Amino acid sequence: MKVFFDSSVLVAAFLADHENHEASLAAFAGASVKNGYCAAHSLAEVYAILTRLPVSHRVAGEHALLFVEEICGRLNLVELTGRQYQAVITHSARTGIAGGAVYDALILQCAVKVRAETILTWNLRDFRRIAPDIVSIIRTPG
Repeated sequence: MKVFFDSSVLVAAFLADHENHEASLAAFAGASVKNGYCAAHSLAEVYAILTRLPVSHRVAGEHALLFVEEICGRLNLVELTGRQYQAVITHSARTGIAGGAVYDALILQCAVKVRAETILTWNLRDFRRIAPDIVSIIRTPG
């Protein structure tokens, strides 16, 4: 079964004090290059989030890099072409998707591109709003 990981799950997998850590880590640990996927741009998102957290939770760049390397070793990275980016942004503009939700739309397009059978996210509301036609495969880990 092809499992696609949203950045929200990947971040939670690496932060021991995150409320969704255990479920996220279990899902991530159960994935491999045989069945696990994430958007290539999620690597930058994970790094950015981990290194900009409040000081008490912030991860040093070197440690965030280790987490990114772990993601690269366990999951297949899915990239969009320039035309696919343009198509997602055009669709977003026409359907009222604004602001940071466009990044979720890009992640969802990556999942569709590889024909993911499950999309794991902690951002159910936005993902389901953006992609109502694939709601049945969008869920939280666990």
